[in-house]
Amino acid sequence: MPRRSILIFAGACIAIAAALAVVTMVVVSRQPAAPLSVEVASTGQPQVGGPFQLVNQDGQPVDQTILNGKWTLVFFGFTYCPDYCPTTLTMLEATKARLGDKAKDLQIVFISVDPERDTPQAMKDYLSSDGFPEGVIGLTGTPQQVRAAADAYRAMYSKVGSGEGYTMNHSLTLYLMGPDGKFRAPLAHDIGPERGAQVIERNMARG
Repeated sequence: MPRRSILIFAGACIAIAAALAVVTMVVVSRQPAAPLSVEVASTGQPQVGGPFQLVNQDGQPVDQTILNGKWTLVFFGFTYCPDYCPTTLTMLEATKARLGDKAKDLQIVFISVDPERDTPQAMKDYLSSDGFPEGVIGLTGTPQQVRAAADAYRAMYSKVGSGEGYTMNHSLTLYLMGPDGKFRAPLAHDIGPERGAQVIERNMARG
């Protein structure tokens, strides 16, 4: 092929490629922006936590403002729980021991997913058991109030069985909330005292 024809052909190819590139950019630029997940806040943190109305183990009404001014570990369970709940509370006692002086800035909130059996008095008796951290705040309420609180924390639970021997399936995550009442980090139920203390200290340092 003569050199002139080659140059003309190459120029035509370049022009076509450039035109396609412009069309592609225009089409892409007109696509709507992908919506942000409703589970992620503008800070990049999942939207965990929110308003709730419950009662503590002394029968006093409380709401989400109980989180203000303190670092808080929130988790969901029930007093008839045969394994996870007592194991978690025992682990948290050891975690607070590893935090040393910083433990005074941390409170633990245990929200029942079994309001049918977990009255304020039942929560109070349970949380006074040996080996559990002192000062744990036990919360319960009506089934509707408990459901609303669990939904705010994206915690799942369901009743299994019937009669007096029923049990509850429930989420195992612990939620670390900052002094502003906002979510900071999740802790796995089996994280262990040492690693749990490290996660808490790291977040406390960040503020």
